[in-house]
Amino acid sequence: MSKSSVSVRTGRRYRPNRLNGPYDAIIIGSGIGGLTTAACLAKMGKKICVLEQHYTAGGFTHAYERNGYEWDVGVHYLGEMGNPHSISRKIFDHISDGSLQWASMGTEVDRLHLGDKTFEIVSGRKAYRDKLVEYFPEEKDAIDKYMTYLQQSNAAIRKLAIDKILPRTASSILSKLAPGEPPEYANFKTREVLESLTKNQQLIAVMAGQWGDNGLPPAESSFIIHSMIAQHYMRGGFYPIGGASQIARSIIPVIQSSDGEVFTYASVKNILTDKGITRGVVMEDGTEIPCNTVISNAGVFNTFNKLIDDVTLAQPYHEKTTQVERSAASACLYIGLQKSAQELRLPKTNFWIYPSENYEADMAAYHKDNSADLPLAYISFPSAKDPSFADRVPGKATIEIVALETPGMFDQWKDTEWGKRGKDYEAIKEAFSQRLLKKLYEKMPHLEGQIDYYELSTSLSTAHFCGYEAGEIYGLNHNPQRFEQDWLKPQTDIPGLYLTGQDVMTCGVVGAMMGGLLTAVKLGGLKGLGLAKAMLL
Repeated sequence: MSKSSVSVRTGRRYRPNRLNGPYDAIIIGSGIGGLTTAACLAKMGKKICVLEQHYTAGGFTHAYERNGYEWDVGVHYLGEMGNPHSISRKIFDHISDGSLQWASMGTEVDRLHLGDKTFEIVSGRKAYRDKLVEYFPEEKDAIDKYMTYLQQSNAAIRKLAIDKILPRTASSILSKLAPGEPPEYANFKTREVLESLTKNQQLIAVMAGQWGDNGLPPAESSFIIHSMIAQHYMRGGFYPIGGASQIARSIIPVIQSSDGEVFTYASVKNILTDKGITRGVVMEDGTEIPCNTVISNAGVFNTFNKLIDDVTLAQPYHEKTTQVERSAASACLYIGLQKSAQELRLPKTNFWIYPSENYEADMAAYHKDNSADLPLAYISFPSAKDPSFADRVPGKATIEIVALETPGMFDQWKDTEWGKRGKDYEAIKEAFSQRLLKKLYEKMPHLEGQIDYYELSTSLSTAHFCGYEAGEIYGLNHNPQRFEQDWLKPQTDIPGLYLTGQDVMTCGVVGAMMGGLLTAVKLGGLKGLGLAKAMLL
């Protein structure tokens, strides 16, 4: 088998006779939140069974291979991995036994294209601030105040995490003892906060230019998520050496070290309950796996609207889920080229391409008529970011282009089978692919004629492989109302049932990983408190 055709699948295929219970906990879903919880509990001596319905473990951190090419599906870049003392890096080192290695993307992490104007988003807090002042010298005071606002919002982020794992009374006391009170504006809408600092719409657009990382334009998102994302990438952009699949590959041995396992092709039909108490799960093949602790990494809509066997027990949560919204759905074009990233002069820097600085107006025009200009196109060059790519897949390169879909764009094929959706579906995919390729050629015309292979995944692909019904890639929308929901935390009101992943904390790899850590802390007793102290302080 050649290097270019090596499988990137991870995990062990489920068979009932491979179960080796009893287990201390069952985790539904092997996204980074579920894997983090599993690895942390394994390090506390717990025997964990992770059940993944996909053919490979990792959730949005998995990679896949086709026609001799390899792509990630969600790990386009991570921030702050260059500092071994950062919380994110400490957690990754903990759950992988330090085996994950990271490559820096360099100084310019992101490049914003606002119409015909271009702006660099650079790493380093001071460098980021100085670059903004270079672009907008007359806005120096507003920029400095913005940097202060970002820093002050850390108190809100800290309180958010504390509230997830402590009883309300204890949380209130600890929050008062912690340095810095959450600012009043922390959960205002992002645009509202930025427009309180400056009226310069172009500056606001640059400050908010990474809004695609949570899927909501600044007039809709909470400043909490904006602040988290902005500061995350100010600390540098990084990519896992060996590709995205290395994340799951490095964590699974830690889970197995305590006799646990990560099973693939393992679809859970129901979470079993008896007299209001969690008792285990039943698989699609009818196999029951008894366990008094079940942790769902399947998202709150799937957990409470589909998985719980007792409808009466789930009913209170049906009402709660009406207070949150599913996040945006996207399409991604996976591109393969028959030359190396170096030969093709591919950058490590990500491109964010917007028609103008008027994000919300461009979104509204697109939603009204999806033939309007794409309000956002994101281009990533994974083969340039990973220094091991050339050794693993010699003489080839990859590019990925992500764009938001309009609501219901592919709904008429919702009930069709993956890979067999017909010519009309394929024709729409092809037309959308050409729109994305046009965005690429506008910025990198020398790539025209160099593409060997491409394929488009849609929201239906996300629904099929990841179980998110509407193809939502960020779980729940990160609007202010989402951050007011005190039930979005690890422990549910159903004894023995817990949540983990991005719906617990926030979206993205690190946000979901933080959710996974908080769930492990909540379940870990005194060892959990020790883990919290080691990771969060």
